[in-house]
Amino acid sequence: IPKMMTRKIKLWDINVHITCHLCNGYLIDATTVTECLHTFCRSCLVKYLEENNTCPTCRIVIHQSHPLQYIGHDRTMQDIVYKLVPGLQEAEMKKQREFYHKLGMEIPGDIKGEAWSAKQHLDSHRNGETKPDENSYKETSEEKQEEDNDYHRSDEQVSICLECNSSKLRGLKRKWIRCSAQATVLHLKKFIAKKLNLSSFNELDILCNEEILGKDHTLKFVVVTRWRFK
Repeated sequence: IPKMMTRKIKLWDINVHITCHLCNGYLIDATTVTECLHTFCRSCLVKYLEENNTCPTCRIVIHQSHPLQYIGHDRTMQDIVYKLVPGLQEAEMKKQREFYHKLGMEIPGDIKGEAWSAKQHLDSHRNGETKPDENSYKETSEEKQEEDNDYHRSDEQVSICLECNSSKLRGLKRKWIRCSAQATVLHLKKFIAKKLNLSSFNELDILCNEEILGKDHTLKFVVVTRWRFK
């Protein structure tokens, strides 16, 4: 059987495809504009869209008044960048842990999880392992089950107040809730619909500062983009 022809490609040959055009660094928390599919670091793009409503690359109008609702996390692109650039994921996780430690804040659960996964992946390559053995699979399954039973309590938490702004709906008896920062606006809509016995959560809109929030936005994203200076 003839061997497959392979060709090595230098990293700098593909840098243009895996770097952010705003900071010229490798993509971190890759976020894509849904209108034109150009990708940037989330922090770079959010900061840029505070004063602009067009794509930084092609200048197409994302949205006249709410461009932040038309961008989304690109997990596939971020996974590709982390796999291509040696040590990038470990370095980023270290920076984030040091940042939270400096502020005296608890490290969010998602950062802890990513750091653990990155360490396991790196250790397996160093030891020349290609397949997990039965014991490691069993340990992973037990840890996954323990994580599932945690109900996101180890995640970064956010407290919000749900005020009813419509005469057609009654307000919630308990308007203050505390939940994971990874919860989305869609989760809130389903929660409210269930509490108010509504036939469909599509009858609801969630607003912050009189602005309708996109259903795929996480509460962490809402905090960063709407409550940063409050």
